[in-house]
Amino acid sequence: MNFFDIVGPHLADLTKNEQALFEFVIKNMQKIQGKSIREVSSLAYVSTATFLRFVQKIGFSGYSEFTTVIKFTLINQQQNAKEKLPFTVKQSDYREEYLKNIIEAVRVIQPAKLARVTAKLAEHPEVFFFANGVSKHMTEYLYYLYSMAGFSVHFPRDKDYRRLAIQQVNDDSLVFILSYHGNNDEFVSMINDFIQAGLNPMIVSVTEADNNVIQNMSDLNFYMFTDDIQVNETDITSHISMIAIMELLLYQYVEDHGEDDFNMTRP
Repeated sequence: MNFFDIVGPHLADLTKNEQALFEFVIKNMQKIQGKSIREVSSLAYVSTATFLRFVQKIGFSGYSEFTTVIKFTLINQQQNAKEKLPFTVKQSDYREEYLKNIIEAVRVIQPAKLARVTAKLAEHPEVFFFANGVSKHMTEYLYYLYSMAGFSVHFPRDKDYRRLAIQQVNDDSLVFILSYHGNNDEFVSMINDFIQAGLNPMIVSVTEADNNVIQNMSDLNFYMFTDDIQVNETDITSHISMIAIMELLLYQYVEDHGEDDFNMTRP
């Protein structure tokens, strides 16, 4: 059983203090392994009774199950990392894998999800893109694409600007979170802040095809497929399937609503 499968349905019910405990757990899963509830409670600066109540509230029967699930979740993550070493297929075959990743990312999209996003775009909300790392460079193109289509788009490029942009998000906003691994602490905290503030923007995430925190905290999630590639200790993993998903959302909007939208012109 995956940790994020269990806790996902319970996150919206957490209090502010419990949200802080959840973030503590996410950031310290490696440290929690092998420690007693007394030791972990001390690290989190709460009583053992408080931590036990928190563990039960996020879906576990007790502390033993909590630590066991964390252990196996980390083992599975490590195994997945080993399986995603650069070019696990022969270079001569990589072109086929590259195409398969794009096809798979598009094939698994459910029409109902597409319809929900395009219906939201039809309201012409304030659109926010949040991304960092390799995803941030790719998002420059998406910012151009959605802006040229007539949407009011915000793309804060560094953490200080993102902190200010978050304050502009409201219930009518459409928030895209583009995070390959889906466990970015900054964006997890951002979603928690929305919840605590009682805000309900539509949150749409694009992450890898694996259980992760951001996926479970989003209203809608789309899967990208790729192979991790590191060169000179630098991540150059392809994000082409992420781009394909975001392009498809926009082009589906043109198909569904373009003729009725004065911002759109069709050939």
